Amino acid sequence: MDFFLHPTEGTRTPVGHTATDQAGSGGLTATEHRLGNGLRLVLSEDHLTPVVAVCLWYDVGSRYEVKGRTGLAHLFEHLMFQGSAQVKGNGHFELVQGAGGSLNGTTSFERTNYFETMPAHQLELALWLEADRMGSLLAALDQESLDNQRAVVKNERRQSYDNVPYGTAFERIAALVYPDGHPYHHTPIGSMADLDAATLDDARAFFRANYAPNNAVLAVVGDIDPQQTIAWAERYFGSIPPFDGKVPPRDGALPDIIGQELRQEIEEEVPARALMEGYRLPRDGTPECDAAELATVVLGHGLSSRLYNRLVRRDRTAISADFGLLRLTGAPSLGWLDVKAAGGAGLGEIGAAVDEELARLGAEAPTAEEMERAQALLERDWLDRLSTVIGRANELCRYTMLFGDPRLAFTAVDRISAVTGEQVRAVAAARLRPDNRAVLAYEPVTPGDRAAGAAGGPAGTDGGDGQQEDGQRKGAGQ
Repeated sequence: MDFFLHPTEGTRTPVGHTATDQAGSGGLTATEHRLGNGLRLVLSEDHLTPVVAVCLWYDVGSRYEVKGRTGLAHLFEHLMFQGSAQVKGNGHFELVQGAGGSLNGTTSFERTNYFETMPAHQLELALWLEADRMGSLLAALDQESLDNQRAVVKNERRQSYDNVPYGTAFERIAALVYPDGHPYHHTPIGSMADLDAATLDDARAFFRANYAPNNAVLAVVGDIDPQQTIAWAERYFGSIPPFDGKVPPRDGALPDIIGQELRQEIEEEVPARALMEGYRLPRDGTPECDAAELATVVLGHGLSSRLYNRLVRRDRTAISADFGLLRLTGAPSLGWLDVKAAGGAGLGEIGAAVDEELARLGAEAPTAEEMERAQALLERDWLDRLSTVIGRANELCRYTMLFGDPRLAFTAVDRISAVTGEQVRAVAAARLRPDNRAVLAYEPVTPGDRAAGAAGGPAGTDGGDGQQEDGQRKGAGQ
């Protein structure tokens, strides 16, 4: 039977809907509740250790941004750690870490999340802190905190993207795979110019539109008393008013195939030649996406993959060969190939070998042994995500927000196991083709080469917009 997970932004789930011990869940349970203001609350008991995780997803990421104001979602993620009505300055960090916990937040194309792992007896503190900034951040948001975190984000861009080898590769690929004007054309870090242009009014409007309880999912996992947790959620979040004026994201639909190879030749100070390719692949939540992920595993995940065996072991033209998948629900997913050349190997030779391997997979299904290995690797990844309280909380938020049902987190591996070798071959033949890719070809240059060409401007610079996700720690003045 085919499975299709329907993205369900705004879907209403009955209060008290319970998902318990369903087939394939491995004994894991989840219970979903909805507060009167629209906040979705998902609980999962786990009394193995006296630890609890709190994870809060907001349905806002860089796909909600508009041209000229890129980077707002990620900038606001930083601002959420700068105090609220009852927690001043860096108090959120101080209180959580002082209680023996850890915390952070990240931003992607499709969501922003915040999370804490706490000793179980400190759960109430974590819930109060998240509710205080959801309900009252505007009371603490001022020009000083905006300027402080704008500088932090700009420095993060310099350190993590602009001034590291291959640092802007992802934004270059995204800008090619998703055309100008598409909601996924730019990535969450934001451009320097747009970060400079962001005003206090922009930030306040962004908060009002997106940081509301009816735009969020709260998951609490671990050594909890469900009834007490519901009572605390009602007490601290229940009085926060909903916001009914949220504008939906722009349509991310695109043709399955780009229609031509889009290529950039880049000369930069990088340690080795590199060939990177991005492919439009099926949206998350479809059997085709599961098949596409298995195709990338067969081709480029681990030391037994086809590309590693061909390029690194046999041909000895590369020092690494990886292929991964960024699953997306609001646009075609992104397949990402990354090969670093060995010695004097040329990118033409490497590219020809890559094309041969992609064509071979499109012509002949993976062997039973390859399918078993690929499915086992993805099952291990799935088990790793569910094995910790914070990993499980994040997965429950994801499936609740993007697909409307937290139970799907417990059965994701069943959908991977149901994929056949023929389905993998079919998606490879349909999508992993030269007219459906963006290519970056990196050629190393020395500082002297760059200085000699300075009159023409820095080679390979295109003023891109950032990376797909930020996981940097947010501290005061950081």
